[in-house]
Amino acid sequence: MNTLDIAFLEENYHKIKETNLYGKWITFNDIEPLFKKLPENVSVKYLGNSEENREIYTLKLGTGEKRILIWSQMHGNESTGTKAVFDFLKFIELFKNEEITNSILNNCTLLIIPMLNPDGALAYTRINANGVDLNRDAVDLKACESKLLRKTLDEFNPQFCFNLHDQRTIFGVETTNKPATISFLAPSEEITRKVTKGRKETMNVIVAMNELLQQIIPDHIGRYTDEFYPTATGDNFQKLGHNTILIEAGHFPEDYNREEVRKFNFYALLQGIYHIATAADFSVYKPYFEIPNNAKIFFDVIHRNRNKEDIGYLYVDEIIGNKLTATLKKEKEGDLKSYFGHLEIVFEH
Repeated sequence: MNTLDIAFLEENYHKIKETNLYGKWITFNDIEPLFKKLPENVSVKYLGNSEENREIYTLKLGTGEKRILIWSQMHGNESTGTKAVFDFLKFIELFKNEEITNSILNNCTLLIIPMLNPDGALAYTRINANGVDLNRDAVDLKACESKLLRKTLDEFNPQFCFNLHDQRTIFGVETTNKPATISFLAPSEEITRKVTKGRKETMNVIVAMNELLQQIIPDHIGRYTDEFYPTATGDNFQKLGHNTILIEAGHFPEDYNREEVRKFNFYALLQGIYHIATAADFSVYKPYFEIPNNAKIFFDVIHRNRNKEDIGYLYVDEIIGNKLTATLKKEKEGDLKSYFGHLEIVFEH
């Protein structure tokens, strides 16, 4: 596998990072001005409108035969992938003469939907304006955003898809005390979770991404459950023959704005695309199963009480006064010895 030079990425990320995007609350008004700054080889095309009539766009680049579809913020409050996408586009411009970029653009055609759910993004909610979870609407296609995604899939006919999400701070990496900073999933195609040819190819790309990330955040990479969800987007796209890689951006210590995590998300995305661009064989997949499972083992804060029961708290994000506000709320009380806190406070009395 052709693995990127992590030292090169680390040395240059301060230039690559799209600094106009920051924090967790990313809306269409944040990304629209960036369309004008994109490289000349990136075409911007109007795709359609959301339920509340906000515009949805695609970004297209590359001329190669390998077609890759990428979408972010189908859950409006999951924006780390969106930031990583614009970091990727800035990388393409800054390093347009590098072998990495030439390999990607010459071997691949990429179609990106940077924000599928602009209504949910503005309201900072998972669902769309009509209360539909777009990631559970792949069969009924009740939402206009789901219809646009499916129309794009059918017309573009990608060999690979990247479905970009965020996961909650509750997830850690099984058998460790580390948060799951990045988690991957090769979705199942049916209830038995059979390892089909398509899933093997999806796993192969994940193996490449994991190899890169293990160099910089070892033991912080998890494997999301591959339980089959009959109405889920990834499961259905995989079943239709479009290998779909889910990247779940999670928590990194003291990074509640997910600015470090966006970097790791970008690294994974770039590595995955580069691997697809340069690989002739996608048959190596077994190391995928060596990635530890995600486990629900974290609270944001744990009060350790020596003579009383422990208390676990989680942050709840909401928009108050046009600002994203995190409020700490009690989640569980009792014996929490099997849990970890991103912050732990010990009370002696």
